[in-house]
Amino acid sequence: MFHGWDNYFTLLGTAAGGLIGLLFVVVTLTSGYDRAKAQRGQSIYMTPTMLHFAVVLSASAMTLVPGLTAFRATALMAVATLVGLVNTVWACLGIRMLGKGEDPPHWTDFWLYGAAPALIYVALGGACGLFAVGSDLAPHALAVLLLALLLLGIRNAWDLITWMAPGRNRPPGEAG
Repeated sequence: MFHGWDNYFTLLGTAAGGLIGLLFVVVTLTSGYDRAKAQRGQSIYMTPTMLHFAVVLSASAMTLVPGLTAFRATALMAVATLVGLVNTVWACLGIRMLGKGEDPPHWTDFWLYGAAPALIYVALGGACGLFAVGSDLAPHALAVLLLALLLLGIRNAWDLITWMAPGRNRPPGEAG
């Protein structure tokens, strides 16, 4: 099913796994924030970004499992896609709720943390459909969509870091 794609999916999976590890480091940047605000931000922004990387890692791993039938691989990818889509919808709702508060999110947040990943997950569902019918386009669609999800996750992680790092509280006595 994925003959000739080994290196591509190994590269994507490795990148996604490494980026998941780096997100654990990024979480330490929230140590200077109000706990309630940090937890809300993690739920709406950090968790979906981590989940995008996890979906790329999982789908890439599924393409490399020897002997995994097309049906099982498709079913597993469909489950990962559904989890990603549900989490993205949750993020969209959370961002909309933040928009009603005193510190509204940037206008791009809804589109790049919510709508764009949701569109990619819907398209991934379509790619699962291509696998189900045995289309030769299925591996190509999966490859493009997983790369798009990885790149969007990188963009969102960068956005989080550049937003959080300058706002960290300085230790007492440190000059500003």
